[in-house]
Amino acid sequence: MTESTTTNPTLVKDQVSSLLVQPLEAASVVLASGPRIFDSSEPLKIPRLVSGGAPGYVAEGGLIPDTHDVAFDEVSLMPTDRKSIKSILRFTNELARAATIGLDAVLKQRLVTDVANKLDTELLTGTGTSGAITGIINQPDVQTGELDVTNADSFLDAIALATAAEVQPSRWFLSGADFIAVRKLKETTGSSKYLLESDVTKDATYRLFGIPVTVTNKLPVGKAVLANMSEVAIVRDVNPSVTVLSERYAEYDEIGLRVVCRYDLGLLHPEGVIVLTDAA
Repeated sequence: MTESTTTNPTLVKDQVSSLLVQPLEAASVVLASGPRIFDSSEPLKIPRLVSGGAPGYVAEGGLIPDTHDVAFDEVSLMPTDRKSIKSILRFTNELARAATIGLDAVLKQRLVTDVANKLDTELLTGTGTSGAITGIINQPDVQTGELDVTNADSFLDAIALATAAEVQPSRWFLSGADFIAVRKLKETTGSSKYLLESDVTKDATYRLFGIPVTVTNKLPVGKAVLANMSEVAIVRDVNPSVTVLSERYAEYDEIGLRVVCRYDLGLLHPEGVIVLTDAA
């Protein structure tokens, strides 16, 4: 057998120069799913109506009662103690000069991606402790139900909760493992038609009972969300943005990249979100 050798290292170097193998990661989902986004660096109070009056019949020429009453509430977001998500990455000037690819641009993108992924996880599952974001599944007063990925009725029960609250849900969120389990469900026993299908003539989005499904491993297995995303309010102070620290680490002949973002999340109407949990 003839041993194969590389005789053109320049060509190999040119091919490698445009290649950087990034780690596999989940795509950002929350900001892309249609929430209401407000830009503010200060505390933001969003007023909302929580109840209304009851109009009645009035005879011709009769006195219209002035007792119609409404109750107001407000959603408070971006408190002064809301912390930012921050990170700094350092690399040497020797590494920057020796790199075949434009290392600074690559590292900037990597750092922004890492921070954006952290933000997305917090928007879904954040606990709200120590100035952090309270994620969708941990928001107070949301509706709850049981998740059973072997029984399509559990998803219909979630839709029933939304319907009873006069909510029009716009999005399912499922973990990868739960999505595959649901993907195996068929319309009836012995049927060859799967319950969850994608209409490739329209888009690549899967739909479950007509509602788009977003798959994300930022949700733990055994948790699912059905939501009207227009009821999810996100306050954005700073998008993930990079600052080059060219002098901060000069004594080490290093360059620093700092990325910062600051967000908050709240629900305009908590009944517009149904959080399902596996009872097993």
